[in-house]
Amino acid sequence: MKFQSKEDIEAPIAEVFGAISDFELLERSALRRGVELQRTGDLAQPENGLAWDLNFDFRGKPRDIRLTLASYTPVTGLALTGSGSGIDGRMEIELLALSPQRTRMSVQLKLSPSNLTGRLLVQSLKLARSNLTRRFKLRLAEFAKLTEDRLNRTA
Repeated sequence: MKFQSKEDIEAPIAEVFGAISDFELLERSALRRGVELQRTGDLAQPENGLAWDLNFDFRGKPRDIRLTLASYTPVTGLALTGSGSGIDGRMEIELLALSPQRTRMSVQLKLSPSNLTGRLLVQSLKLARSNLTRRFKLRLAEFAKLTEDRLNRTA
């Protein structure tokens, strides 16, 4: 199962990359949403095996996921892989400079089952695909708007 979306952000590519790789801010955001997390690795050297163990409830059941920073390419993007609760996933975030003050952020999320439980969960997600796709795109647009506002406020 695959989700993808693109958003244009009125900010230089280096500043947008700084926002998507601000892992402390993203961790605080996850904690506010009820996700329990434990980080392993060094934020100062994220390319050297940064990972998180996440615990949260989804569809009435507790889920445990190990999220790992798979690739970290300053300014152009990063990729995260995750596995747990019967599902393997990969999220790739790519940045493209459209102009000195405009950046396109492309996000792609792929989910695949790794066992029967995961297969049932992915099947139920496929039944709600249109709603989930809409929510994915809205969440990405919200993140882009917040990033744009935060970067314009500090400039």
